[in-house]
Amino acid sequence: MREFLHADDLAAACLYLMENYSESELVNVGTGVDVTIKELAETVKEIVGFDGQIIWDTAKPDGTPRKLMDVSKLHNVGWRHTIDLKEGIALAYDDFLVNHSSLRL
Repeated sequence: MREFLHADDLAAACLYLMENYSESELVNVGTGVDVTIKELAETVKEIVGFDGQIIWDTAKPDGTPRKLMDVSKLHNVGWRHTIDLKEGIALAYDDFLVNHSSLRL
């Protein structure tokens, strides 16, 4: 399981913290929401319109099972992400299509 944060949300969180946080303790920036790699792959597949099959190589190690940030301090100071995973992938793909149309999948 992995947690993903859109770059625009990271920038917004940094600005928010610079303006609203003065403690000496570190603050984790993230969504506090994680997804499986399978869910991520299926979301990308849906957004880009891929009709093929996703094939998993189960001979490879899975890696660290979970990487989820504790964002409770960030939420307690009043900031939450605004771009969910599906929207963020769609925004990135749209940008790719506009700026790199010669490289379309």
